[in-house]
Amino acid sequence: MLRGIHIPLVTPFTSSGEVAVDTIEKLAFHMLDQGAAGLVALGTTGEVAALDPDERAQVIETCARVCAERQALLTVGVTGNDTRSTARALRDLPEGVGAALVTVPYFLRPGERGVIAHFEALAEETPVPLAIYHIPYRTGQAVGAAAFRRLGAHPMIAGMKYAAGGIDQDAVDLLGDLPEGFEVVGGDDAFVSPLLALGAAGGILASAHLETGSYVELVDAWHAGDVTRARTLGHRLARLSAALFAEPNPTVIKGVLHARGLIPTPDVRLPLLPASEAAVSHALLGD
Repeated sequence: MLRGIHIPLVTPFTSSGEVAVDTIEKLAFHMLDQGAAGLVALGTTGEVAALDPDERAQVIETCARVCAERQALLTVGVTGNDTRSTARALRDLPEGVGAALVTVPYFLRPGERGVIAHFEALAEETPVPLAIYHIPYRTGQAVGAAAFRRLGAHPMIAGMKYAAGGIDQDAVDLLGDLPEGFEVVGGDDAFVSPLLALGAAGGILASAHLETGSYVELVDAWHAGDVTRARTLGHRLARLSAALFAEPNPTVIKGVLHARGLIPTPDVRLPLLPASEAAVSHALLGD
């Protein structure tokens, strides 16, 4: 269910600072019509931490409507560092959500045994399949391939977003021996091509707001065994990703989307600040 490119949609704002709901709908249709397999709402790229509950509900509702019309997967980010509140958030997911992207518990560093117990408990309560979000440079919690392999055997854990900051030994070990039905997707934009080469199913990539079709082609090329085409695309898109992440995500992406007329403002909410003109110009040249 995670195969292909999934877009962790930005949350555009109006000039008065409100969530631009109409633009979310247009942007969501645009991404899916460019070949994306699904959308991810309320991720880091969507500035979920800066949205109030009503705004989060608006984003989910809008994305669910678009995904239903296009028959695409809607995944919703669910973040929490305690099991009870995370389970509650999963139970409260509205109709139309097809999967939940759940971050490894952050800051507490509960150890691998705690991470396993956390996800096994969530898997018993969730109404939708789970995708584990492994991003240790944000959570502070290392988790090895054996732990993910154990979790991947649970029927309600469909896969994971792997964002370890590069291709590490655990990525190689995990992709070399995946549980049946458990899919790994890349989450570090610059490293998605080598992860696909190792057997990843796709990617959840902020960079794919731009050149969506090229990222879709990259996945298809690796899956088809067209190594020459995949390498060429991968190198080019890695340079684009580097430009888009030159300043804190999603500031540059929003700047480029605004410059292309796809969102009404490039605005972000504090503590983020808008991207510099130089960073946006550089990214536009690489787009």
